[in-house]
Amino acid sequence: MKKYYPESELIINEDGSIFHLHLKPEQLADKVILVGDPGRVTQVAAYFDTIECECENREFHTITGVYRGKRITVQSTGIGCDNIDIVLNELDALANIDFKTRTEKSPLRSLDIVRIGTCGGLQPFTPTGTYIASVKSIGFDGLLNFYKGRDEVCDLAFEEAFKAHMQWHPRLGDPYVIDADATLIARVAGDDMVRGVTIACGGFFGPQGRELRIPLADPKQNEKVEAFEYDGLHITNFEMESSAVAGLSRLLGHKAMTCCMVIANRLVKEANTGYKNSINDLIQKVLDRI
Repeated sequence: MKKYYPESELIINEDGSIFHLHLKPEQLADKVILVGDPGRVTQVAAYFDTIECECENREFHTITGVYRGKRITVQSTGIGCDNIDIVLNELDALANIDFKTRTEKSPLRSLDIVRIGTCGGLQPFTPTGTYIASVKSIGFDGLLNFYKGRDEVCDLAFEEAFKAHMQWHPRLGDPYVIDADATLIARVAGDDMVRGVTIACGGFFGPQGRELRIPLADPKQNEKVEAFEYDGLHITNFEMESSAVAGLSRLLGHKAMTCCMVIANRLVKEANTGYKNSINDLIQKVLDRI
């Protein structure tokens, strides 16, 4: 017997759209680009040849259209893995749950999901302007720990090595390590993006080692992060969404990856606040390769 998803768990608006995104199932493309900033949706869609639909609710702005024969949905998420939990689950519901019967569709539909974002570089070889494709993401957010199957999709040996190196305090909750989809990485990252390990943080300040008026619990955190090496891999950057994008997609049967432009290098204390125009090159690369 098929599982039934009641109204309290799958909330559908009166117009037949999903609760937060306000998107209807038929409006979702198989190729999805995620951006944090709602304004960046328009920036990406400006390259489309045609626009099919546009909807907006809170920080969730969506445009579906066609770029060089490819139907693509551009979706803003806002900031943080908590928002990714909403967006990924609702995108999957649009793809794989019949809204009339409230049961799972068959066969299941798999989406190609690429997040375009910004990040802080952590290595000498990641100066501002560098494009980083997250081959692995370390989730400081704890989101995947709430879902069954977390251990089956995560790199447990990497997790243990990282916790030992960091002298991880149990109060912080277990970090998780998740791989991006290898086929998407090969196609989208090409030969002009640094393959890196990304930490997705649960905040912009303390969790990323920024100290303003509140002292940090571990002032040496970033030094330890920068020095960590596992199987030839180094941690290249901080951002706030990649782990949840890759982790939830893996559990739900979708292909996902994150690529970011470095707008601040934490190692040399430099930042580029005028990045919004220069990210266009990364947007075009993703549109061409997704």
